[in-house]
Amino acid sequence: MTTEIMEAPAVAAPTATPPHPLREFWSYFSANHGAVAGLVVIVVVVLVALLADVLAPHSPYITDTTIALKPPFWQEGGSLAYPLGTDPIGRDILSRMIYGARLSLLIGIVVVTISIIIGTVLGLVAGFFRGLTEIFIMRLMDIVLTLPSLLLAIVIVAVLGPGLMNAMLAVALVILPHYVRLARAAVITETSKDYVTAARVSGASTMRLMFKEVLPNCTAPLIVQASLGISTAILDAAALGFLGLGAQPPSPEWGTMLADAREFVLRAWWVVTFPGLAILITVLAFNLLGDGLRDALDPKLKRS
Repeated sequence: MTTEIMEAPAVAAPTATPPHPLREFWSYFSANHGAVAGLVVIVVVVLVALLADVLAPHSPYITDTTIALKPPFWQEGGSLAYPLGTDPIGRDILSRMIYGARLSLLIGIVVVTISIIIGTVLGLVAGFFRGLTEIFIMRLMDIVLTLPSLLLAIVIVAVLGPGLMNAMLAVALVILPHYVRLARAAVITETSKDYVTAARVSGASTMRLMFKEVLPNCTAPLIVQASLGISTAILDAAALGFLGLGAQPPSPEWGTMLADAREFVLRAWWVVTFPGLAILITVLAFNLLGDGLRDALDPKLKRS
């Protein structure tokens, strides 16, 4: 008597669904708690800047010498009407800091936008057109990098004239070499890969190779540098404002607020402490955000 053994059909193992790119990005980014804290601070600063007209208790420009150097509300002589006190000519410090957030973020975004557009184009050109073109562009960037950044910005503003627009242009030129070098390095790495060779063999033009094929794969380091560049732009613009070369009074820019109050440091600590803390916290938040973006976007730093 023979018995037949029936074999059960093999069951295919379920294939793992790859995670969504945004979900994967957030998993790496959120692992860096400092970056998450920086993102929260930046979101708060952005909301404060957007809602400055609603949140500010007073106009940042109205002066009243009868309440000059009024201390914060928790000190003797302070008032809840002016929670962080007033400056030497009676302007509300809290209101000026709130409007200053709008101005500082605008400076950072405009400076980085100018630098990243020009720097990316120059980096693409240097990476694709080697030889004399690359040598000229990179040596020019090396010359800019050899000069102290703040000193170079001061010289540029001194030539163009003091003012917010000239200060932003000066800072953009100072940080430009970082984007050029990053873009060039990324382009050289990408052009050696097979997909670029295949596109070139299929007849793709140089412009298509540069902007359609290579550039989308070079964005990760540029995004990280942009987040760090905003903090640098805010800090340099505040330094120029402190020296009287950036935003001019009565603009409520944080660096200008420090410059207006430096004579009263010993008499009224609050006139310099709060704008200084605003600069410190905002710059630190963007630096922490940049670290988190680097961890999430750089494949070499991703944990397996």
